[in-house]
Order: sequence, then structure tokens, then C-alpha cells
Amino acid sequence: MGIKKKTLDMMDLILKMSIVVLILVFVLYPFISVFSKALYRGEQINLSEFLFLKSEFYLVKNSIISATITALLSTIFALALGLMTFFITDRQKKIMMFILLLTMVSPPFIGSLTYIELFGRNGFITKHILKLSINPYGLWGIVSVQTLGFTSLNAVMLIGYLDLFDNTMIESARSLKADTTSILLDIIIPTMKPAIAVSFLLSFIRSMADFSSPMIIGGAFNTLATEAYLSIIAKGNSPRASAISVILFIPSVIIFAIYNYFSKQHQSASKTLRETKGKLKKTGLYYLIVGLALFFILWLIIQYLAIFISAFTDKYKGETYFTLDNIFESIPYIKDSFIRSIAYSIIAGIFSSLIGLVLSYYSYIRKTGYMKILDFISSMPYIVPGTFFGLGYIFAFNKGPFKLTGTATIVILNLIFRQLPMSIRTIQNSMTQIETSVLNSAKDLGAHNLYILKDIVFPMSYPGLFLSFTNTFISSMTTIGSIIFLVYPSKKLATLVLFDLVSSGKYKIASVLSSIIIIVCLFVSILSYKIFNRSSRDVS
Repeated sequence: MGIKKKTLDMMDLILKMSIVVLILVFVLYPFISVFSKALYRGEQINLSEFLFLKSEFYLVKNSIISATITALLSTIFALALGLMTFFITDRQKKIMMFILLLTMVSPPFIGSLTYIELFGRNGFITKHILKLSINPYGLWGIVSVQTLGFTSLNAVMLIGYLDLFDNTMIESARSLKADTTSILLDIIIPTMKPAIAVSFLLSFIRSMADFSSPMIIGGAFNTLATEAYLSIIAKGNSPRASAISVILFIPSVIIFAIYNYFSKQHQSASKTLRETKGKLKKTGLYYLIVGLALFFILWLIIQYLAIFISAFTDKYKGETYFTLDNIFESIPYIKDSFIRSIAYSIIAGIFSSLIGLVLSYYSYIRKTGYMKILDFISSMPYIVPGTFFGLGYIFAFNKGPFKLTGTATIVILNLIFRQLPMSIRTIQNSMTQIETSVLNSAKDLGAHNLYILKDIVFPMSYPGLFLSFTNTFISSMTTIGSIIFLVYPSKKLATLVLFDLVSSGKYKIASVLSSIIIIVCLFVSILSYKIFNRSSRDVS
């Protein structure tokens, strides 16, 4: 019996140390590598020079301006969509949620493709309907594309918050003859302030980190994220790219700290709320809310209709006609890249979920002191732009003893640890359902910690594992920033092929690939949702 316990203790220690090594090597080490490269002193620009180079300040200004406008607009539209749920039926809400899901399972630069198709110089709306010839590029092009891409996630978060809203507060206000406008402005929206702040800050961080949309639709309006990308691809200046990435990292950390503050307020407030089925009367402010929400939904529907229609149509002498040629022409681009993307995403989903489970077990269930520090380190990839994390992997793993550049391993590891923060949060949310008394009872009966992990924590975290896998799979299928420097031209993934097609103006073939990515991600989401529901019933 003693030998068996020693063996289990040794296995427990090995598992714990393995997690420590993985996080330090594949999260912290890449971060240190970027900072050390940014401080490189040679003929090429370094961080100290960049900070005092006035000619570069316009990049900071451009990034902050576009991020602020995008965050403001996406939060306004998300708030309108969230508040509209107080006025619609459950069936209408499900339809709305499905439409919002489309954005969440699409590559981040899809909006740029449809924006050009609809509003470019030869765009369907500008040229064929409005008879205009306008320049779609620049600040407002970036803001339009990012607002469309970021609003859905914000809306889903706000709707989840409002689903728990305390109906008694509304009923009390009604009994005092308060109208709908007063209820919205004096009760609901003030209560939502933490969630609204989280929505704004999340969009700000995402906009600062986005390089693909400004790259495609920005024209002469350059940002820090795009400049970091161009410094590597066009200029081969890795110290400069590192310096820019570090500059992007600093405001991201500040914003993330504020985000965490409001996020905790959001969580503590939601614990006191109860589900409501009540619907408000359609008066006053209702018309503005619904007007904004319907405008966004219509905008979203037009975008995705444009993608699917573009995949099956072409133009000849100004006339649009149906064709399958786009699909046949896309086959060489699809063949290897999609198989590779799906395989990498499945592997990333499995390992990110398992690592997230073990780390959450030690930090959240076992409350191991240094594991909490490790938990913070593991959340760092969520804070930084994808290009920062990608550069870190190039600098960290381009020579011994961890030479991984040019292999599939470095891409998969990047996908795993880039998505790990969301996996940990999702799994820890599932672990909140595990009663402490159950764990204590198992310990009192002599169960070893590894058996508690295997027989209690793992089965009861099943729903979180499936959600973690789904999120990582979709994020891996649609990501571009963190892997764009890691993938060799002969081993490209679907999103990188799609990015090249959009950048080179092959919009019809790009529409086909976009449609396939969306369909694959939707299929996995629906499949995981069904498995999640079934596993939830089994556990309960």
C-alpha cells in the first residue's frame, strides 16, 4: 500500500512539474524573447530609439483613434442587441443568436472581403445601386470592418448578463408606473455598467491587436499592428517589429488590468441576479434600440449573403451570372490547407483543454500557491496581439535546444498556448459546480489526489472541456496573427491561404474558402453543443 502511494505521489509531482515546465517554456520564454529582441542594440532600431522617434508617433495615434471609435460603436450596437432581448420572443432570440454566431466562427478579416465587394469602387452597393465611385480604404473602412466583427461577441456577452437580470426590479418599477424608457435608463443600463465597460475594453484590445483588417482595408492609414507585421515581412527588421510589439503590449496590459477590475464587478453582480421571462412594453426608447439592433443584423446578413453569393457567381460585361467555376478554381487552395487546418485545430483543442483542466485543478481545486502565479502567466497570451506571441515563438525556438521553426510542432504549440487562457476560464467555470463536500468526502475515504482528478473533477468538468475544445477549434481554424510568421509557404493553413487570396484581389475564390471555413466551424459548434447538452444531462 505504501509503495502504491509513493508511486501515485511521484506521478502527481511529475504531472505538476510537467505543467510548470510547459507554461514556462511555451508562454513565458517567448515573452522574454520578444522583450530581449526589442532591447537589442545595433544598427537596427531598438525600443529606446523607437519611443523617442517622433516620426513613429502617428502609428500610436492611428491605433488609439481607430481602436477607440471601434470600441465605442461595437459597444453601442452590442448594447442595442442585448436590450432588444427584453422585447422579443425566445424564438426570435434564438434566430438572432444564430446570426451573431456567424461572425464568431469566421476569420477576422472576412469583413474586409465583403466590404470591398459591397462598397469598393466596383462594389455592388456603391456602383450598381448608388452609382457612386468612392474610396473604401482608410480609417472608416477599418472601423466599419472591425465594428462588424467585434459586435457579435460583445452582444453575446451582454445577452448572457441580461438573461440573469432580476425581474423583481422591473416589476417594482412597473408597479410605480415607470415607463419603458425610465426602466431602461434608470435601472437596467446602470446595472449593466460593469458589463458595458468589459465590452468596450475587450473591443479596444482586439482592435489594437488586429493587423489583418488595416492591412487589407487601411490603405495609407497604418497602425502599430500592421507596422509590426510589415517590419518582418517587407523589411526583415525583427528588432523593430519587437519594439512595436512591446509598445502594443504596454497599453494592452493597462487595459487588461482595468478589464479584470470591471470583469470581477460584472461577475459579482451577476451572482445576485435571477432569470427573467418578462418583456417590456414597446414604447419610448424601444424604437431607437430596435432600430440600431435591426440595422446591425441587416448589415450582418448582407455581409454573409454577399460571401455565399460571391462564391457561386461571377460577372461578364457588367452582368452577374451563376457559375461553379469559382469552386473548381478553389480546389488547389483547399486540398491540403483545409486538411492541415482541421487536423491542427483538433490537436490544439484536445491538448489545450487537457492542459487547462490540469492547471485549473492545481490552482483552483488544490489551491497550490505557485500554480496561481502560473495561472497568471498562462493568461498572458490573451493580453497581447497575436503577432507578438508569434514573434516570440520565432525568437525563442529558432535555435537549440528548442529548435522548432519550420515544423508543424511549433504551429500546433502556438495554437495550444494562445488559446489556453480561454480554456482555463471555461473549465474553471465548470469547476465552480463541484461541491467542496464531495471532494472532502473522497479525501476522507482515502482517495488519492490523482484519483480525485480522474474520477471526480474530470467527469464533472466534462461540459467545460467540450466548450473549451469547441472554442479552441474555432479560434484555431480562424486565427491568423499568431501563426502568420510560423507557417512555411508550402505548409499554409486555410486562413493564411484565404488572407493571401484577399490581399491579392482574388475575391471569388476567397469567398469559396470563407464559406467552407464558416460551414466547418458551424458544424463543429452544433455538434459540440449537442454533446455538451447530453453530457450536462448525464452529469446531473
